[in-house]
Amino acid sequence: SCNKNEQKSENFKTAYIDTAELLKEYEKFKVEDERFKVKSEEMGRPLEAKFKAFQNEAQSFENNARAKGMQWAQQKGTELQQREQQLGMEQNALIQQLQVEGAQLRDSIIKEVKQYIKDYGKKEGYDYVYGTGDAATILYAKDSYDITKELIEKLNKDYAKTSGTEPKKVEATKEEEKK
Repeated sequence: SCNKNEQKSENFKTAYIDTAELLKEYEKFKVEDERFKVKSEEMGRPLEAKFKAFQNEAQSFENNARAKGMQWAQQKGTELQQREQQLGMEQNALIQQLQVEGAQLRDSIIKEVKQYIKDYGKKEGYDYVYGTGDAATILYAKDSYDITKELIEKLNKDYAKTSGTEPKKVEATKEEEKK
């Protein structure tokens, strides 16, 4: 079927990484995620202020409707409905923008991590490095093949060098805690 020129090896060097755990413990991902949350909050503040002003105006509308008569109430009610729709559209646009930016940020970090894993696998002489977690491609593997913690430590150490921060130690995984 498939003729390859590479020599077949009896002893493959193989390992796997829990990709969900890797992202959860990768300091750069944590830092960028926190920055994104702050940015999201800052971008949402003007809209929040508009919603509060709208709520106050709607409250005063209810109080003034009786005093100012039916015609005023109908006209003002229409204006309020239009403003409410406009605010809803602004909110949807902001949510969509944040979702796109968040996905782009996550994708760029995942792409970077995949390249890091590829380079690491080559450097360390692995024939295969599999992934578990969110994108599970392994249904079972011996724990001794798990290099997640090792890779997280290396990623965080390299990130600490480039960001000028101290590398953080990886806490024991759930499997190690059970032992």
